[in-house]
Amino acid sequence: MATTEQDTSTTEAPAADAPVFTLELTQDQKDIRDWVHGFAADVLRPAAHEWDEKEATPWPIIEEAAKIGLYSFDGLAQFFGDPTGLTMPIVNEELFWGDAGLGMAIMGTGLAVAAIAGQGTGEQMGEWIPRCFGTAGDLKVAAFCASEPNAGSDVSNVRTTAKYDEATDEWVLNGQKAWATNGGISDVHVIIASVDPTLGSRGHAGFIVPMSEAKGIEQGAKVSKHGLRASHTADVHLDDCRIPAGYVLGGKEKLDERIARVREGKKSKSQAAMQTFEASRPTVGSQAIGIARAAYEYALDYAKEREQFGKKIIENQAIAFALADMKVEIDAARLLVWRASWMGRTGQKFENAEGSMSKLKAGEVATWATERAMHILGGNGYTREYPVERWHRDAKIYTIFEGTSEIQRMVIARAISGMQIR
Repeated sequence: MATTEQDTSTTEAPAADAPVFTLELTQDQKDIRDWVHGFAADVLRPAAHEWDEKEATPWPIIEEAAKIGLYSFDGLAQFFGDPTGLTMPIVNEELFWGDAGLGMAIMGTGLAVAAIAGQGTGEQMGEWIPRCFGTAGDLKVAAFCASEPNAGSDVSNVRTTAKYDEATDEWVLNGQKAWATNGGISDVHVIIASVDPTLGSRGHAGFIVPMSEAKGIEQGAKVSKHGLRASHTADVHLDDCRIPAGYVLGGKEKLDERIARVREGKKSKSQAAMQTFEASRPTVGSQAIGIARAAYEYALDYAKEREQFGKKIIENQAIAFALADMKVEIDAARLLVWRASWMGRTGQKFENAEGSMSKLKAGEVATWATERAMHILGGNGYTREYPVERWHRDAKIYTIFEGTSEIQRMVIARAISGMQIR
């Protein structure tokens, strides 16, 4: 005891201005979380089964989100403006806790917005980001189009081309985009195209293609999906699609300078598609966490009510331990997402691919946790009378889109080793 007292008395108190580490949310963050959770519980959950069955864009739901400012440029700016970076993943987790398909219908526009905000000029942001959302009486959605039939994980294999026509001061785009969220039903499409195919992904650029103005862009086949069925996904075809020279993100002069540097053998600061994916990975991870949490909470309540052999099934260690593992994994995934979100918002460098870590872990946890929930519900979990089978279907895409789990592991392996893992 004497030694302990001596040690305590000589311990220096932290400086008054020393930074304090806390995981406590601010009151603003709590208020936004509760506001979005209420919308998810009252609007999304009751409508989830209907729109999953319809496999159609839920415009009435998007309109409800717009009425309260949840689907809007101002709302998105507020979420992103949080200096800690946590409000955006908090909002997404709550929305996707409500329903992933409806959540994606509301938040899918955000990927195009992220591309414009991350790569565009101030003038482009001011003009095009509001147009991604439209107005109260004329709602719009936007689409980010990077993937192609032969360029999913391998973004360097993009074959859509953008050629500059000096005679008309226009870009001419040709190609096909695949699996585009809101593809073909959007006013604003952000198209990733190759300006110089010999440079691989370093020769790519992002182009704004407004469907209401440009000719030569049209929707291709709509995709019938395993999950996220309330979110529209389709191919987009570009056939001699002409847009003004100023519609390249960042401006033509900046693009010409970047391409010139790459041709001289110098490093390019960013790649058009990858820059957007790097910024969005923690947000995508938070969506997966929302699905996983929904399944966990439902399975926990079910296990506390369901009786077999004269006792609640949660009284069996097998069930109780499965639920305990689900809670641990979900909370661990959330911490990775929050860390990556904070790092991205505060300009911390992802030395160990922390963004990829968050998306990898969250996607894997979502698929695993929803499968566990189905198992806990037994036969009921396999039927459409209960929501866990829908959550299981919705979760699977999070190990596939915006970088498969294998791609995330490769990115992480390269980061921690400093070697070109293939």
